[in-house]
Amino acid sequence: MADAHARRIWEQERPTTLVVDGERFTVRPRPTEPGTYHFAWETGPNPDYGFSQFGWQGRPATTEELHDAIRDFLSMVDPNTGYIED
Repeated sequence: MADAHARRIWEQERPTTLVVDGERFTVRPRPTEPGTYHFAWETGPNPDYGFSQFGWQGRPATTEELHDAIRDFLSMVDPNTGYIED
């Protein structure tokens, strides 16, 4: 079950800022797609770069799950380009 902070993000349908490992992301829930969030990487080297996460079975993610999604994303980013490379 989602914690209170994560539930507020979902219910308010407003963006919120999360800082994970020194990187700042704006997290926006998609109210028409339960369990879906868009993460904009505010401190990344490339404007408008980020990712979307799907699949929390139509429920709000916990704050820990949101942080884990960001860490997974950051682990795939090439530090030389700032993008996920194949």
